[in-house]
Amino acid sequence: MERVIIATKDGSKTIHLPEWQENYHSHHGAVQEAQHVFIQAGLDFVSASNKELHLLEIGFGTGLNAILSYIFAKRNNLKLHYHGVEAFPVNHDELEALAYTQLPELVGFESSYIQLHAAPQNTKFELDGCFSLVKHLMEIQEINLKSNQFDLIYFDAFGPRVQPELWTLSIFKNMHRLLKEGGVLVTYCAKGDVRRAMLTAGFAVEKIPGPPGKREMLRATKKTVKPLI
Repeated sequence: MERVIIATKDGSKTIHLPEWQENYHSHHGAVQEAQHVFIQAGLDFVSASNKELHLLEIGFGTGLNAILSYIFAKRNNLKLHYHGVEAFPVNHDELEALAYTQLPELVGFESSYIQLHAAPQNTKFELDGCFSLVKHLMEIQEINLKSNQFDLIYFDAFGPRVQPELWTLSIFKNMHRLLKEGGVLVTYCAKGDVRRAMLTAGFAVEKIPGPPGKREMLRATKKTVKPLI
């Protein structure tokens, strides 16, 4: 599928899929969206009570969420075990065109971003003492990692308009299984049927303010009660 690099309104770039008319990030701002949805509403929220976290990203993509998470960990004395799932990794030419190493948010961390993408697939990579990475080359439907493993999930799959099969009850039951008790899942999506699937899977779900261009997003927490189905 063709992938085209485009600029977003905050000056950062993202990948556009013309066939689907879908972007990897919001056209209102790739960095703004990542910071709001995943760092502020996710990592900052969860790390307030735990300084060593296991994190799973659904849709590793450009690696923007990963590098921003690493920077957050460095600046907040946090030990982060990061796992990213991606079936179609971004290639070298696309990384060059995205030019994330030129972003002001990555000043001083340019080489770290390059190392994240150079890390081998399906192998634990230690960036430094506070951050490790495992990139899983697989489809989201194929995820069969250990249960009760993660404190936080970034659910950053393509939207339900283009890939509804990634936003189903079965997917969220698996996400629920992967999380520790009290673990949190955050996503930019706030659709009613997605929220209902999360609730049925056993999550407590809250609507919270979304990033620029979106009124709401979802944050779901694993509860002690059993799923409804």
